[in-house]
Amino acid sequence: MEERSLRIYNSERTFFSKITNTISKLLIPTKIGLNSVIISLKRSNVLKTFEALNNATEQEKKEALSKKMDDTYALYLEAIDKHIMDSIYKKVRNDTANEFEKDALSQYYMITHLKETGYTEYKYRKQIYLIGLDYQNVLNEKPKVIDRYKKFYSYEAEVLYKGLLKHYSIRLADNITDGEKQEIYNKIFKTLEEYISNILPIKFELENNETYKEILDEFDNFDRFSVGKLDQNDVIEKNMILLGLSRKLFTHSLPLVVAEQCYIKLLKDVRSLIVDTKVLRKQEKAYSLLINIIEEYNAKLLSTKIYWEKPAQREEYKKFFDAYKEVEKLKDKDYDEYIKQKEILFIRSDLAKVATNENKYYKIVQFYRNKLVELGAMRKLYNTYTSEGTYRKVARERRNTKVKKEAV
Repeated sequence: MEERSLRIYNSERTFFSKITNTISKLLIPTKIGLNSVIISLKRSNVLKTFEALNNATEQEKKEALSKKMDDTYALYLEAIDKHIMDSIYKKVRNDTANEFEKDALSQYYMITHLKETGYTEYKYRKQIYLIGLDYQNVLNEKPKVIDRYKKFYSYEAEVLYKGLLKHYSIRLADNITDGEKQEIYNKIFKTLEEYISNILPIKFELENNETYKEILDEFDNFDRFSVGKLDQNDVIEKNMILLGLSRKLFTHSLPLVVAEQCYIKLLKDVRSLIVDTKVLRKQEKAYSLLINIIEEYNAKLLSTKIYWEKPAQREEYKKFFDAYKEVEKLKDKDYDEYIKQKEILFIRSDLAKVATNENKYYKIVQFYRNKLVELGAMRKLYNTYTSEGTYRKVARERRNTKVKKEAV
């Protein structure tokens, strides 16, 4: 009798538990319906206020509408947040949620976790997540307000993404470890990819194509990386394109000094890829990417740099850029010679940078020297260069050994 009385029952199988679960499942559709009505009302208020604010001409009226917009926007976000906790969470817990709802809740908890490590990032990420979630809901279930909502969504998302990038830029200026910097670089690339993948196409649709005419080709180039599995070379190239787009879309949110650090990271990544790759075809592909990144970094970024910490660096770059312009003149006359001279110029420039720390970068230094030999810009002296990146005078060593033997 004692053994039977102490038996532990699985609470999920008890009669009362089954009744509770059944009631919860019955109540969920009601809560979903109620929350949907509340969200629709709050969304309608936000859209009306947003449109009135955009059409307002008087400054006093704009200020009043701006304050109202802040209030209605906050209430709208609260309604979506409540819907997640009241409806989606219970559906996932009761195993009645679909894959979209399960993924939505997973992302919600990942964003909530950011609150412990950085409130500012959490604030921006959560707003992006909430309005993005409702945007998907509008696309699927609210066809009458799609056009109105797209204008609001694209505007608010752009503001939030700019704020997030500015936050990352400020973080890079702090005294943080190399590991933390690498993490922030990755977050910058991820944020740029999210904006360009999800928000920029909506802006193309809503605004005059002339506004974005300059970046259409770069966007199409980026878009080819949106399908299929990417290798390390593809990821670096995609990030290079993202940085190029950022110079036109986020000039103030992602300052030149931060973009410069991101380009330097890409150069380090592609150098490592070159020396670590054993397959010749992949190494040549990585080398071609290196040439492109060096050109992007020097021609598109450093050429716009006004303030230099060291005057000597500025003078050195001016010499490089003058040489680059001379090489550019060959483009229409002799394209093959143009490609060759450009490679020589870029490799010599990068070699001068990495050679200052030859012990660390001896592999890429050796690769660069071999490339310059192939291009006819450097002569290799046989029996004097070893694979470890050091030079020794073999003939003299042999001669000294012979003299010692004769002396004995």
